[in-house]
Amino acid sequence: MTTERVVSSGPSEAAGSALQVVELDPLRDPRWETFVASRPDRLIYHHRGWLDALARGYGHSPVGLACRCEGGPLLGVLPLCDVRGLLSGRRLVSLPHTPTAGPLSSGQEVTAALLRAAIRRVGESRASSLQLKADSAELAERAEGLVAQRWSTTYVRELPEDAEALRFGPSRNHARLRWAVNKAVKQGVETRDAASTGDLRAWYRLYLETMRSHAVPPRPYAFFEALWAWLRPEGMMRLVLAERREAGRTRMLAGSLLLSSGQTVSYAFNGRRRADLGLRPNELIQWRALHDACEAGAKCYDFGEVEPGQGGLADFKTKWGAEPRALHRYYFPSPRELERGVLAEDRAARKLASAVWRRLPIAVTARAGALLYRYL
Repeated sequence: MTTERVVSSGPSEAAGSALQVVELDPLRDPRWETFVASRPDRLIYHHRGWLDALARGYGHSPVGLACRCEGGPLLGVLPLCDVRGLLSGRRLVSLPHTPTAGPLSSGQEVTAALLRAAIRRVGESRASSLQLKADSAELAERAEGLVAQRWSTTYVRELPEDAEALRFGPSRNHARLRWAVNKAVKQGVETRDAASTGDLRAWYRLYLETMRSHAVPPRPYAFFEALWAWLRPEGMMRLVLAERREAGRTRMLAGSLLLSSGQTVSYAFNGRRRADLGLRPNELIQWRALHDACEAGAKCYDFGEVEPGQGGLADFKTKWGAEPRALHRYYFPSPRELERGVLAEDRAARKLASAVWRRLPIAVTARAGALLYRYL
C-alpha cells in the first residue's frame, strides 16, 4: 500500500489538466522506481538503492517529491534529504554525498513544479535552505529565487559503439596505456569481478588506506553494503578487482567500484595499495572497465569529479580521453546569504581533514568518517 501527501496543485498548459506534486516514500512506493526505470536520462543517484545507501550509511532519510496529473502516472521526481550541518544548520539537499541528482522529469513544466514545491517545503519546514546538484546551469530558469553556482568538474568519456574502435587520445598516449596494461599482465596481475561480501570487505580495507592518503574522510562500510545489496543483483554495480598470485597466495592490489544506469557507467570509488602501483593495477582495471562498458552498449563513461588543485587526478582521467564537464549547485536562498553557512562549512571541513587525517589509524578514520559525513 502506498501513501502520499499532496504538496501543491496548479493548472498545466502542456498536460491539459492540473499538475499535482505529492510527497511519497521513494524506498517503498513502487511508482518511484517504475518512473525512474522508464527514463533514458536517469541517473544511478535517482535509484532507490542509492537513496537507501544514504539512509543506512549516514542516517539521512530520503523524501520523494513526485509530479503527476491528478490520478495519473508520475511525470517527474525529485529526491531530497533533510540534512543537519555542523555550521549551516538544517537544509534540504538533492542529494548529500552525491555528485549530481536534482529533478528527473518528462518536461520543463514538470521540472518547474517540482522545484517550486521544494522551495515551498523549505518555507514550511525547519530547513533554512535548499541545495540542488546538477550538470547544467538551466534549472535556475525554472523557479524564481533559485540561484546557480558553478561548483566542480566531472570528466566524461564518450564511448564508440564498437569496443575495437576505442582509442585513448593521440597514438603516443594510447601506446603508453597499452604498455602499462601489458606490463601488468606480464607481471601476473589479473582482474575479476568481486563475488561476495568477503571481497567487498577486503576491498574496503584498501579503500580506507586510499582515503587516508588523500586526507579525505571515507564512506562508511554500511553505505557500500547497501549498494551491494540493492544494485549488484540488478547488474547496476560492479566491483572490479586486480589481484596477483604470489607464493601460492592471491593478493588484492586494487579495486574500482562502478555504477551503471541508463547509458552511463560511472567510476565511483577506488581502493589501492600504494606500494603496488608500479604493477599498474589501476590501468588494467580501467582498460577492462572501458571495454566492457562499450560491449554492454553504454554511451559514456563518467570518471567522476575533480576539484581545483587536484591536477594529478585530472591528468589520470584525461589520459583515458575524458573531457571536462561543469557541475553546478543551486541554492535557495542566494549563496551570498549562505556564505557563512553551506560554503564555509565545506572549506572548514576540508581544511580540518587535510590537517589531521593522514596521521590517524585506519580504524579511526573509518569511525570518524561515518560521523563527519552525517553532519556535512
